[in-house]
Amino acid sequence: MTSTDPALQRALDRERAHHEHCRTVLAAMVEGARDHVVTGEDVSASGADAEVLGHRLRSRAKALRELPQGPLFFGRLDFQESEGEGEGRALHIGRLRITEHPAAPPHVVDWRAPVSRAFYQATADDPRGVAVRRRFGWAPGSRGDSGDLTGLEDEHLGRGEPGAGALVAREIARPRVGPMRDIAATIQPEQDDLVRAGLSATVCVQGAPGTGKTAVGLHRAAYLLYTHPRRVGRAGLLILGPNPTFLSYIAEVLPALGESGVRQSTLAQEIARHPVTGTDGERAAAVKHDARTAEVLRRALYARVAPDAAGPLAVPDGSYRWRVPAEALARIVADVRAEEPPYTVGRERVRARIVRHVREQAERRAGPRTNAWVRRIERARPVGAYVDAAWPRVRPEEVVTQLLGDPGVLARAAEGLLDGDEQRALLRTERAPRSWRTARWSAADLILLDEVAGLLEHPEGYGHVVVDEAQDLSPMECRAVARRCAHGSLTVLGDLAQGTTPWAARSWRTVLAHLGRPDAAVVPLTTGFRVPKEILDLANRLLARLDVDVPAARSLRGDGELTLRGTTPDAVPETVVDAVRRALTREGSVGVVAADPDVPRLRAALDAAGLAASTERDPGARVAVVPASVVKGLEYDHVVAVEPAAIAAAEGPGGRGLHRLYVVLTRAVSRLDVVHGRPLPF
Repeated sequence: MTSTDPALQRALDRERAHHEHCRTVLAAMVEGARDHVVTGEDVSASGADAEVLGHRLRSRAKALRELPQGPLFFGRLDFQESEGEGEGRALHIGRLRITEHPAAPPHVVDWRAPVSRAFYQATADDPRGVAVRRRFGWAPGSRGDSGDLTGLEDEHLGRGEPGAGALVAREIARPRVGPMRDIAATIQPEQDDLVRAGLSATVCVQGAPGTGKTAVGLHRAAYLLYTHPRRVGRAGLLILGPNPTFLSYIAEVLPALGESGVRQSTLAQEIARHPVTGTDGERAAAVKHDARTAEVLRRALYARVAPDAAGPLAVPDGSYRWRVPAEALARIVADVRAEEPPYTVGRERVRARIVRHVREQAERRAGPRTNAWVRRIERARPVGAYVDAAWPRVRPEEVVTQLLGDPGVLARAAEGLLDGDEQRALLRTERAPRSWRTARWSAADLILLDEVAGLLEHPEGYGHVVVDEAQDLSPMECRAVARRCAHGSLTVLGDLAQGTTPWAARSWRTVLAHLGRPDAAVVPLTTGFRVPKEILDLANRLLARLDVDVPAARSLRGDGELTLRGTTPDAVPETVVDAVRRALTREGSVGVVAADPDVPRLRAALDAAGLAASTERDPGARVAVVPASVVKGLEYDHVVAVEPAAIAAAEGPGGRGLHRLYVVLTRAVSRLDVVHGRPLPF
């Protein structure tokens, strides 16, 4: 159909009218949710029931009120006759269910509903009862005005016709300005399978650049919240990103899908017990992130337990003294130690078993004891003194400070685990602090503190955790993530080829083992929808040098532009300015990406040329100058990659510079300029 086709115009008019009606119904739903909150506050019920009801009503009203403006539907399914639930009618598919009454047929069906799955999975060979699948085209940046509905595309699956997919291709390729968009309208079948994986399943996605792995993870979070609202809502859902820049980029995706109560954070923020004021050398950081250090910390903590603490024990009970022999005390402590409970739980078990020993004596002599008597014995000073001596209270900071500051303590805890050089790397080179309160903590120290905190008390944890860029997690960081979903499930997202930390994984099996999910499925996504073929082919030339076993990515798009701009080293800034000027004549965002030390010089050159640029990706910014170290996960319509040799060399000898360069080259959605004054490393 063309824009002058009368049939198309009539269809567009009908769909615009339907969208306008949906807007009216949604406004009534928002107002009705507010009224329900007011009514619910006056409901006659027990205090607990009223509180639960009020919380649910307020949450629903808040979610509707905060739903970002935008089109209310992006697709429609016309079912063939005699096909059960969808028989003889059309269903519009959107980001939330819109209905005038819960029992009435909906005007829009939530994309996560079971009936909506046919929108993503139906094909000409397997139409799933669908006669026609319709996709709608909306004006870029539409805030939901019905007049912004500009086109539609029908696939007649019932006739066995393959879909043209032109609207999908245009939506994927349209300019990237501002934060990340949701992909509910363009989810592909293999992505849909991952999104709808069950709550109990931990899934690892090895996603090549541009395959939508981040969006898959976010949409899976939204799907789980929709499908299991009580289980996931009660336990909570956590999104872990690699850095705050990345989190700001994805921040609007879940709210656009109607989910506003999800915590989005970085692992550094989750474990931040203290400000980072110290630094580590490369060797020390590597040892602190090594999995063996977890056992060193466990030994250091439990070395404080003293089964041979002074005994026997005399527990006052009025004028009488109950006695617990030293042998019995040692046996109690040893038995609890062998059970390996959390350290704090172990303390209380020792106390409880001492009290039980005393109670058994008392009941043999004088019959059953009351609860008040038990509590009095628990609080008896000799019992508390013995527990403090045999199983002392301790803070994570005390354990780590002593371990890193006392060579003897470290040697005993690290025996057979860390060699002499590794132990010397761990010991603080400055004068050891007298107290943990005056210690200066490095970023890696916070991982150690979190490990000890997990040994003291198991954290409550989340029902599901989505962790992005997981290939960059160290073994100790994986353990920190695992503690936060000990009884939940994970969506693990990443690309081994984009691993840029010194401890980046080369195998997903290793990562999953440290996450406590060694048998989780690893699903590859290799077909790219974002990065054009011309650009991806250039990046694939680096794969053979990255020492990771991942399949080469392929792209379905052949509309990209690749330009190699060779110049002299001194003329690089001038060439970058020229490339940015040319990029600004086209639509979309522009990212200038360079080795971190080169960013100030390039920003100054752009400022001098009158081209305003930002050092961060601010929503709506047209041009951004971004250090290569923080560009992971971001995307721009036009990327100017500056001096690839410098990006590769910035990681130092034996580093992950080529991996970093692979990341930089794959940030472009449409066009890539490579500016270089030195020989290219590919």
